[in-house]
Amino acid sequence: MNTAPHRVAILVYDGVTLLDLAGPAEVFKEANRFGAGYRIMLLSPAGADVTSNLGVRIAVDGAVSADPAPDTLLVAGSDIYPRTPVPGDLADAARLPAAVAGRVVSICTGAFILAAAGLLDGKRATTHWQVAHELAVRCPTCRVEPDAIYVRDGTTYTSAGVTAGIDLALALVEEDHGPDLARDVARALVVYMQRAGGQSQFSAPLQGPPPRSPALREITDVVTANPGGDHSLGELARRLNMSTRHLTRLFRDDLSTTPARYVENIRFDLARALLDQGHSATRAATLAGFPSYESMRRVFARKLAISPAAYQRRFRTTRRAGDTEPGQEATRRGVPATPGRRLG
Repeated sequence: MNTAPHRVAILVYDGVTLLDLAGPAEVFKEANRFGAGYRIMLLSPAGADVTSNLGVRIAVDGAVSADPAPDTLLVAGSDIYPRTPVPGDLADAARLPAAVAGRVVSICTGAFILAAAGLLDGKRATTHWQVAHELAVRCPTCRVEPDAIYVRDGTTYTSAGVTAGIDLALALVEEDHGPDLARDVARALVVYMQRAGGQSQFSAPLQGPPPRSPALREITDVVTANPGGDHSLGELARRLNMSTRHLTRLFRDDLSTTPARYVENIRFDLARALLDQGHSATRAATLAGFPSYESMRRVFARKLAISPAAYQRRFRTTRRAGDTEPGQEATRRGVPATPGRRLG
Protein backbone atom coordinates (compact mmCIF):
# COMPACT_ATOMS: atom_id res chain seq x y z
CA MET A 1 0.00 0.00 0.00
CA ASN A 2 1.26 3.47 -0.90
CA THR A 3 1.37 5.51 2.32
CA ALA A 4 3.46 8.45 1.08
CA PRO A 5 1.96 11.79 2.13
CA HIS A 6 -0.71 12.92 -0.31
CA ARG A 7 -1.31 16.66 -0.22
CA VAL A 8 -5.01 17.59 -0.45
CA ALA A 9 -5.39 21.35 -0.89
CA ILE A 10 -8.98 22.50 -0.33
CA LEU A 11 -9.85 25.93 -1.71
CA VAL A 12 -12.24 27.81 0.59
CA TYR A 13 -13.62 31.35 0.48
CA ASP A 14 -16.33 33.47 2.09
CA GLY A 15 -19.71 31.82 1.66
CA VAL A 16 -18.30 28.35 1.02
CA THR A 17 -20.73 25.52 1.78
CA LEU A 18 -19.49 23.94 4.99
CA LEU A 19 -20.56 20.40 4.09
CA ASP A 20 -18.74 20.59 0.75
CA LEU A 21 -15.58 21.07 2.79
CA ALA A 22 -16.29 18.88 5.80
CA GLY A 23 -17.69 15.82 3.99
CA PRO A 24 -14.68 15.03 1.78
CA ALA A 25 -12.23 16.11 4.51
CA GLU A 26 -13.83 13.61 6.90
CA VAL A 27 -13.43 10.85 4.32
CA PHE A 28 -9.72 11.60 3.89
CA LYS A 29 -9.19 11.88 7.66
CA GLU A 30 -10.96 8.58 8.24
CA ALA A 31 -8.86 6.96 5.51
CA ASN A 32 -5.74 7.92 7.47
CA ARG A 33 -6.97 5.73 10.32
CA PHE A 34 -6.76 2.75 7.96
CA GLY A 35 -3.29 3.46 6.65
CA ALA A 36 -3.68 6.24 4.10
CA GLY A 37 -1.44 9.29 4.24
CA TYR A 38 -3.57 12.31 3.33
CA ARG A 39 -2.41 15.73 4.49
CA ILE A 40 -5.29 18.19 4.34
CA MET A 41 -4.62 21.90 3.90
CA LEU A 42 -7.26 24.62 3.83
CA LEU A 43 -6.27 27.46 1.53
CA SER A 44 -7.98 30.75 0.67
CA PRO A 45 -7.23 33.10 -2.22
CA ALA A 46 -5.31 35.63 -0.06
CA GLY A 47 -4.54 33.49 2.98
CA ALA A 48 -7.17 35.12 5.21
CA ASP A 49 -9.62 33.12 7.31
CA VAL A 50 -13.08 32.79 5.75
CA THR A 51 -16.68 32.48 6.89
CA SER A 52 -18.81 29.59 5.70
CA ASN A 53 -22.41 29.72 4.49
CA LEU A 54 -23.50 28.86 8.04
CA GLY A 55 -21.53 31.71 9.57
CA VAL A 56 -18.85 29.37 10.94
CA ARG A 57 -15.38 30.89 10.88
CA ILE A 58 -12.86 28.68 9.07
CA ALA A 59 -9.18 29.04 9.92
CA VAL A 60 -7.00 28.42 6.87
CA ASP A 61 -3.43 27.18 6.60
CA GLY A 62 -2.39 29.86 4.14
CA ALA A 63 -2.84 31.35 0.70
CA VAL A 64 -3.21 29.41 -2.51
CA SER A 65 0.13 28.68 -4.13
CA ALA A 66 1.56 26.50 -6.87
CA ASP A 67 4.50 25.51 -4.65
CA PRO A 68 4.47 22.90 -3.36
CA ALA A 69 2.18 21.30 -5.89
CA PRO A 70 -0.90 19.61 -4.39
CA ASP A 71 -1.58 16.01 -5.28
CA THR A 72 -5.29 16.82 -5.15
CA LEU A 73 -6.82 20.28 -5.47
CA LEU A 74 -10.40 20.26 -4.18
CA VAL A 75 -12.67 23.26 -4.81
CA ALA A 76 -15.69 23.40 -2.52
CA GLY A 77 -18.99 24.88 -3.68
CA SER A 78 -21.21 27.76 -2.63
CA ASP A 79 -24.79 28.91 -3.11
CA ILE A 80 -23.44 32.24 -4.34
CA TYR A 81 -21.87 31.53 -7.70
CA PRO A 82 -24.65 29.85 -9.58
CA ARG A 83 -26.47 33.17 -8.96
CA THR A 84 -23.60 35.58 -9.57
CA PRO A 85 -20.41 35.58 -11.66
CA VAL A 86 -17.31 34.05 -10.09
CA PRO A 87 -14.85 36.84 -9.12
CA GLY A 88 -11.62 36.91 -11.07
CA ASP A 89 -9.43 36.48 -7.98
CA LEU A 90 -11.33 33.33 -7.00
CA ALA A 91 -11.04 31.87 -10.50
CA ASP A 92 -7.31 32.68 -10.43
CA ALA A 93 -7.01 30.97 -7.03
CA ALA A 94 -8.27 27.75 -8.61
CA ARG A 95 -6.31 28.11 -11.82
CA LEU A 96 -2.88 28.56 -10.18
CA PRO A 97 -2.61 25.29 -8.22
CA ALA A 98 -4.66 23.39 -10.81
CA ALA A 99 -1.84 23.88 -13.31
CA VAL A 100 0.47 21.71 -11.20
CA ALA A 101 -1.97 19.49 -9.27
CA GLY A 102 -2.10 15.75 -9.84
CA ARG A 103 -5.89 15.95 -10.06
CA VAL A 104 -8.50 18.69 -9.78
CA VAL A 105 -11.79 18.07 -7.97
CA SER A 106 -14.91 20.18 -7.48
CA ILE A 107 -17.73 19.55 -5.05
CA CYS A 108 -21.24 20.57 -6.09
CA THR A 109 -21.24 24.17 -7.34
CA GLY A 110 -17.46 24.33 -7.07
CA ALA A 111 -17.76 23.36 -10.75
CA PHE A 112 -18.70 26.97 -11.47
CA ILE A 113 -15.31 28.08 -10.15
CA LEU A 114 -13.53 25.50 -12.28
CA ALA A 115 -15.55 26.65 -15.29
CA ALA A 116 -14.68 30.31 -14.64
CA ALA A 117 -11.02 29.31 -14.48
CA GLY A 118 -11.28 27.56 -17.85
CA LEU A 119 -10.62 24.19 -16.24
CA LEU A 120 -13.75 22.51 -17.63
CA ASP A 121 -13.39 23.62 -21.24
CA GLY A 122 -14.02 20.66 -23.53
CA LYS A 123 -14.60 18.32 -20.59
CA ARG A 124 -17.49 16.27 -19.22
CA ALA A 125 -18.71 17.58 -15.88
CA THR A 126 -21.59 17.62 -13.42
CA THR A 127 -22.93 19.75 -10.57
CA HIS A 128 -26.12 19.95 -8.51
CA TRP A 129 -29.14 19.05 -10.67
CA GLN A 130 -30.86 22.36 -9.88
CA VAL A 131 -28.11 24.43 -11.51
CA ALA A 132 -26.80 22.03 -14.16
CA HIS A 133 -28.43 24.06 -16.93
CA GLU A 134 -26.76 27.25 -15.67
CA LEU A 135 -23.38 25.53 -15.72
CA ALA A 136 -23.97 24.49 -19.31
CA VAL A 137 -24.80 28.11 -20.19
CA ARG A 138 -21.67 29.46 -18.54
CA CYS A 139 -19.44 26.75 -19.97
CA PRO A 140 -20.79 26.06 -23.45
CA THR A 141 -17.83 23.84 -24.33
CA CYS A 142 -18.56 21.56 -21.34
CA ARG A 143 -20.66 18.44 -21.69
CA VAL A 144 -22.73 18.74 -18.52
CA GLU A 145 -24.22 15.47 -17.23
CA PRO A 146 -26.99 16.53 -14.83
CA ASP A 147 -27.86 13.02 -13.61
CA ALA A 148 -24.35 11.92 -12.62
CA ILE A 149 -23.34 11.63 -8.96
CA TYR A 150 -19.79 12.39 -10.05
CA VAL A 151 -17.89 12.55 -13.32
CA ARG A 152 -14.24 11.87 -14.09
CA ASP A 153 -12.70 13.32 -17.24
CA GLY A 154 -8.99 12.62 -17.25
CA THR A 155 -7.59 14.14 -14.06
CA THR A 156 -10.61 16.41 -13.55
CA TYR A 157 -13.40 15.28 -11.25
CA THR A 158 -16.73 16.99 -10.58
CA SER A 159 -19.54 15.93 -8.27
CA ALA A 160 -23.21 16.57 -7.70
CA GLY A 161 -24.77 18.33 -4.73
CA VAL A 162 -23.39 18.44 -1.18
CA THR A 163 -23.30 14.82 0.08
CA ALA A 164 -22.13 13.63 -3.36
CA GLY A 165 -18.78 15.05 -2.27
CA ILE A 166 -18.55 12.10 0.10
CA ASP A 167 -19.24 9.69 -2.78
CA LEU A 168 -16.49 11.30 -4.84
CA ALA A 169 -14.00 11.39 -1.95
CA LEU A 170 -14.56 7.67 -1.40
CA ALA A 171 -13.94 7.07 -5.10
CA LEU A 172 -10.66 8.98 -4.82
CA VAL A 173 -9.63 6.95 -1.79
CA GLU A 174 -10.42 3.76 -3.70
CA GLU A 175 -8.38 5.03 -6.65
CA ASP A 176 -5.43 5.73 -4.34
CA HIS A 177 -5.60 2.77 -1.98
CA GLY A 178 -7.96 0.17 -3.40
CA PRO A 179 -11.50 -0.97 -2.62
CA ASP A 180 -10.77 -2.68 0.70
CA LEU A 181 -9.54 0.47 2.43
CA ALA A 182 -12.31 2.55 0.85
CA ARG A 183 -14.86 0.01 2.07
CA ASP A 184 -13.47 0.28 5.60
CA VAL A 185 -13.90 4.05 5.43
CA ALA A 186 -17.47 3.73 4.13
CA ARG A 187 -18.38 1.36 6.95
CA ALA A 188 -16.82 3.62 9.56
CA LEU A 189 -18.77 6.61 8.26
CA VAL A 190 -21.99 4.57 7.86
CA VAL A 191 -22.29 5.37 4.15
CA TYR A 192 -22.35 3.28 1.01
CA MET A 193 -19.37 2.86 -1.27
CA GLN A 194 -21.53 4.09 -4.14
CA ARG A 195 -25.22 4.89 -4.09
CA ALA A 196 -27.58 3.33 -6.61
CA GLY A 197 -29.02 5.56 -9.31
CA GLY A 198 -28.24 9.11 -10.30
CA GLN A 199 -29.34 12.60 -9.27
CA SER A 200 -32.73 12.24 -10.95
CA GLN A 201 -34.04 10.25 -7.99
CA PHE A 202 -33.47 13.33 -5.81
CA SER A 203 -34.85 15.96 -8.19
CA ALA A 204 -38.26 17.49 -7.76
CA PRO A 205 -41.01 16.27 -10.10
CA LEU A 206 -42.58 18.31 -12.90
CA GLN A 207 -39.53 20.48 -13.34
CA GLY A 208 -39.41 23.23 -15.91
CA PRO A 209 -41.87 25.91 -17.07
CA PRO A 210 -45.31 24.94 -18.38
CA PRO A 211 -45.75 24.69 -22.15
CA ARG A 212 -46.12 28.05 -23.90
CA SER A 213 -48.76 26.70 -26.25
CA PRO A 214 -52.33 26.70 -24.88
CA ALA A 215 -52.92 23.44 -26.75
CA LEU A 216 -50.06 21.71 -24.98
CA ARG A 217 -51.15 23.10 -21.60
CA GLU A 218 -54.55 21.51 -22.27
CA ILE A 219 -52.84 18.16 -22.80
CA THR A 220 -51.06 18.51 -19.46
CA ASP A 221 -54.40 19.11 -17.74
CA VAL A 222 -56.10 16.24 -19.56
CA VAL A 223 -53.39 13.66 -18.82
CA THR A 224 -53.05 14.70 -15.17
CA ALA A 225 -56.81 14.54 -14.66
CA ASN A 226 -57.09 11.09 -16.26
CA PRO A 227 -53.62 9.52 -16.51
CA GLY A 228 -55.02 6.12 -17.45
CA GLY A 229 -56.99 7.39 -20.43
CA ASP A 230 -56.22 6.98 -24.10
CA HIS A 231 -53.49 9.54 -24.73
CA SER A 232 -52.14 8.16 -27.96
CA LEU A 233 -50.88 10.60 -30.57
CA GLY A 234 -54.01 10.13 -32.68
CA GLU A 235 -56.38 10.67 -29.75
CA LEU A 236 -54.54 13.79 -28.55
CA ALA A 237 -54.55 15.25 -32.05
CA ARG A 238 -58.28 14.53 -32.41
CA ARG A 239 -59.01 16.21 -29.07
CA LEU A 240 -57.14 19.33 -30.16
CA ASN A 241 -58.56 19.19 -33.70
CA MET A 242 -55.15 19.23 -35.37
CA SER A 243 -53.08 16.84 -37.42
CA THR A 244 -50.71 14.42 -35.73
CA ARG A 245 -47.85 15.99 -37.70
CA HIS A 246 -48.66 19.48 -36.41
CA LEU A 247 -49.02 18.24 -32.82
CA THR A 248 -45.70 16.42 -33.02
CA ARG A 249 -44.05 19.60 -34.31
CA LEU A 250 -45.58 21.63 -31.44
CA PHE A 251 -44.10 19.24 -28.90
CA ARG A 252 -40.71 19.31 -30.56
CA ASP A 253 -40.57 23.11 -30.83
CA ASP A 254 -42.05 23.93 -27.41
CA LEU A 255 -40.82 21.09 -25.20
CA SER A 256 -38.07 19.33 -27.19
CA THR A 257 -39.80 15.99 -26.75
CA THR A 258 -42.46 13.78 -28.30
CA PRO A 259 -46.13 13.50 -27.26
CA ALA A 260 -45.62 9.92 -26.09
CA ARG A 261 -42.58 10.79 -23.98
CA TYR A 262 -44.38 13.81 -22.48
CA VAL A 263 -47.34 11.66 -21.41
CA GLU A 264 -44.88 9.14 -19.98
CA ASN A 265 -43.15 11.90 -17.99
CA ILE A 266 -46.44 13.05 -16.47
CA ARG A 267 -47.29 9.49 -15.47
CA PHE A 268 -43.80 9.03 -14.06
CA ASP A 269 -44.08 12.15 -11.89
CA LEU A 270 -47.51 11.05 -10.67
CA ALA A 271 -46.14 7.60 -9.83
CA ARG A 272 -43.29 9.11 -7.81
CA ALA A 273 -45.74 11.25 -5.85
CA LEU A 274 -47.94 8.21 -5.15
CA LEU A 275 -44.96 6.16 -3.97
CA ASP A 276 -43.94 9.06 -1.70
CA GLN A 277 -47.46 8.96 -0.23
CA GLY A 278 -47.07 5.27 0.63
CA HIS A 279 -49.03 3.54 -2.14
CA SER A 280 -47.73 0.15 -3.24
CA ALA A 281 -45.81 0.04 -6.48
CA THR A 282 -48.61 -1.90 -8.20
CA ARG A 283 -51.24 0.57 -7.00
CA ALA A 284 -49.07 3.54 -8.00
CA ALA A 285 -48.67 2.10 -11.50
CA THR A 286 -52.44 1.77 -11.88
CA LEU A 287 -53.29 5.22 -10.49
CA ALA A 288 -50.57 6.89 -12.55
CA GLY A 289 -51.97 5.39 -15.74
CA PHE A 290 -49.26 2.89 -16.64
CA PRO A 291 -50.55 -0.15 -18.54
CA SER A 292 -48.81 -2.43 -16.03
CA TYR A 293 -46.34 -2.46 -13.17
CA GLU A 294 -43.72 -3.79 -15.57
CA SER A 295 -44.09 -0.80 -17.87
CA MET A 296 -43.65 1.54 -14.89
CA ARG A 297 -40.63 -0.42 -13.71
CA ARG A 298 -38.96 -0.02 -17.10
CA VAL A 299 -39.48 3.75 -16.97
CA PHE A 300 -37.99 3.96 -13.46
CA ALA A 301 -35.02 1.85 -14.56
CA ARG A 302 -34.40 4.11 -17.55
CA LYS A 303 -34.83 7.42 -15.70
CA LEU A 304 -33.46 6.66 -12.23
CA ALA A 305 -31.52 3.41 -12.64
CA ILE A 306 -33.45 1.94 -9.70
CA SER A 307 -36.75 0.08 -9.31
CA PRO A 308 -39.96 1.70 -7.98
CA ALA A 309 -39.58 -0.33 -4.77
CA ALA A 310 -36.01 0.85 -4.28
CA TYR A 311 -37.09 4.45 -4.90
CA GLN A 312 -39.83 4.14 -2.28
CA ARG A 313 -37.47 2.66 0.31
CA ARG A 314 -35.14 5.64 -0.12
CA PHE A 315 -37.71 8.43 0.01
CA ARG A 316 -40.87 7.37 1.79
CA THR A 317 -39.52 7.89 5.32
CA THR A 318 -36.31 8.37 7.28
CA ARG A 319 -37.44 5.78 9.85
CA ARG A 320 -36.58 2.09 9.59
CA ALA A 321 -38.90 -0.78 10.37
CA GLY A 322 -38.81 -1.35 14.12
CA ASP A 323 -37.68 2.17 14.97
CA THR A 324 -39.25 3.65 18.09
CA GLU A 325 -41.79 6.43 17.84
CA PRO A 326 -40.69 10.03 18.50
CA GLY A 327 -40.62 10.72 22.24
CA GLN A 328 -39.69 7.14 23.10
CA GLU A 329 -36.19 5.75 23.13
CA ALA A 330 -33.68 7.24 20.70
CA THR A 331 -34.18 5.99 17.18
CA ARG A 332 -31.92 3.11 16.33
CA ARG A 333 -30.12 3.69 13.06
CA GLY A 334 -28.90 0.68 11.11
CA VAL A 335 -25.30 0.36 9.94
CA PRO A 336 -24.90 -1.10 6.43
CA ALA A 337 -23.32 -4.49 7.01
CA THR A 338 -21.81 -4.60 3.55
CA PRO A 339 -21.93 -1.27 1.70
CA GLY A 340 -22.62 -2.19 -1.89
CA ARG A 341 -21.56 -1.16 -5.33
CA ARG A 342 -23.88 0.49 -7.83
CA LEU A 343 -26.71 -1.85 -8.65
CA GLY A 344 -27.51 -0.12 -11.95
